[in-house]
Amino acid sequence: MARRRAPRSAPAASRTAPAACPCGSPAPYPEHCGKLHAGGVAARAEDLMRARYSAFVVGDEAYLRRSWHPDTCPPVIGLGGGTRWEGLEIEASERGSAFHQDGTVTFRARYREGGTPGALHERSRFTRVGGEWVYVDGDFLD
Repeated sequence: MARRRAPRSAPAASRTAPAACPCGSPAPYPEHCGKLHAGGVAARAEDLMRARYSAFVVGDEAYLRRSWHPDTCPPVIGLGGGTRWEGLEIEASERGSAFHQDGTVTFRARYREGGTPGALHERSRFTRVGGEWVYVDGDFLD
């Protein structure tokens, strides 16, 4: 009688490896933007921009509010509505390092709404409040 082999399972890494972060980093979400969503502090304005994009993807309104300048945060953020964010491209990052008080990040975020593709192209302004980066506002470029 022939011996039966146990079915082979997928390698452990492919069964347990979390998905890459929505912001485009190859690092898993919990190790990248998820750390900031859980209360970590962004070192650079670009890090905050990436974490805010990921917050839109995962629907983390609390993080969006915490990372928005209190003078410009709208009463309603509007995470509902069927927008599916599909990718982030950082085009430029000016100032916004640990040595700056303000900075800008120019980005393009791809989305799909009601089956129709679109892109948000913006130059965002950031500043520090209490030593932490916050989003102030932005200019649409397209």
